[in-house]
Amino acid sequence: MANKEASVAELTNLFESSTAVLLTEYRGLTVAQLKQLRNTIRQDASYAVVKNTLTKIAANNAGISTLDEGLTGPSAVAFVHGDFVATAKAVRDFAKANPNLVIKGGVFEGKSLDADEVNKYASLESREVLLAKAAGMMKATMGKAAATIDALREKLETAEAA
Repeated sequence: MANKEASVAELTNLFESSTAVLLTEYRGLTVAQLKQLRNTIRQDASYAVVKNTLTKIAANNAGISTLDEGLTGPSAVAFVHGDFVATAKAVRDFAKANPNLVIKGGVFEGKSLDADEVNKYASLESREVLLAKAAGMMKATMGKAAATIDALREKLETAEAA
């Protein structure tokens, strides 16, 4: 009993300290494959095989009740403490390579996500790429503005000289 209470307290702490949570089913994966997945997402998340009943209690203690439906069968949870999109992308890519891993859903910014929504987040480009595109658009806009202002200056100088 004390062991279960400690597990619930630890899971509750993980739910509360995570920016997002991904719920998966790992039926049919080997220990080596689970280790590979953990290593893939280690930078942004931790991945834990969990007991459904204890996880429901811990999630509810943390104020998350939307995972209750998905906690059936062999479940594992990715507790995201870094970049959610990178973690979702890594889990999705791993699931493509290992069809036994099933993404059931998750929670991000307090909003419940189904598997399709997790895949939509996973298809986003990385933060660095999006920032580079935004910087490129700003540079192009500033370049056009500078060219317009310079053309106006030349026009005024030509008009004054005439």
